Amino acid sequence: MASGSYADKTVRRLPVKKEVETSIPHRASRQQQQAVKEEDTREYYYYEPETRLVNPFNGLLSVASQIAAIPLGAIRSVRQWIGDIVDNYRRHNLWLQPLLISMMIVICFMGIFLSVGIVQRSASISISTKGQVYDMQVGGNQADTWQHGPSANIPTQSGPYSVLGNPTISVDFINQVLSSYNSPAAGKGQTLNDLGKQYGIDPTFALAFFMHESSFGTQGEATKSLSLGNLRCIPNFRCADNFAQFDTWEDGFKAWYQLIRNLYVDQWGLTTVDLIIPRYAPTADNNNEQGYIAALKHAIDTWHAGQIIVS
Repeated sequence: MASGSYADKTVRRLPVKKEVETSIPHRASRQQQQAVKEEDTREYYYYEPETRLVNPFNGLLSVASQIAAIPLGAIRSVRQWIGDIVDNYRRHNLWLQPLLISMMIVICFMGIFLSVGIVQRSASISISTKGQVYDMQVGGNQADTWQHGPSANIPTQSGPYSVLGNPTISVDFINQVLSSYNSPAAGKGQTLNDLGKQYGIDPTFALAFFMHESSFGTQGEATKSLSLGNLRCIPNFRCADNFAQFDTWEDGFKAWYQLIRNLYVDQWGLTTVDLIIPRYAPTADNNNEQGYIAALKHAIDTWHAGQIIVS
């Protein structure tokens, strides 16, 4: 053991630095610190969803634009087609131009012929008996040849049931017939009688036609047109519903007498019921000629027998 001064010396001891133990290894600690530094320097971006106002017309506008593109394309095609036609026309002008002019002339003439045919057909006359309509071939386009007074020479009666001759029934009897059937022309017996004498037509036949065409003006178009014969439109009179419109029953009676006397008798030579009806209401127009003739004759026979009502 040392002794002496040496032993008495106080040895100054430095404090021992104790290391703080940690459960985390240094290597791990350094990596963690590095990771923390990286997280500190990282930038984060947050995106918020954009709020948009949806226009409900956007879809319609898109569809409309697509539809509008269709006629534009069609217009371009048509323009190109027209351009091709013009180019072809210019190349073949020498022979194509006369051909086109000839075709136009032919089309114009066809239009004229069709128009004439329509006018002639609309000028025909029709009658009806108890609801049945008859087309009358009376030469409506020849109205200017029969719309006048009678000729000076009155033909004589020829054959049974001839329309020619003096009145075979009296004015009073005609008025009784019209009144019994509640005719709007009641009281016009004198006019029927006088016109019959003027045109040489027995008014009994006029009365028979009047009955079978419109039941003495109580049915059909005659209730408005005041026409004994339901004449189609003719010159000098108003036209409505394709029928001639008369201002008075007297005018309607006169037109029928002119038709029978000046056209059927004088121009066509048809004087009897059997000859007139095939032209007046022909079978070709789906009419029963014999039935119509029999109906007229039955009415005339009834009145000649003194009976007012036709059974």
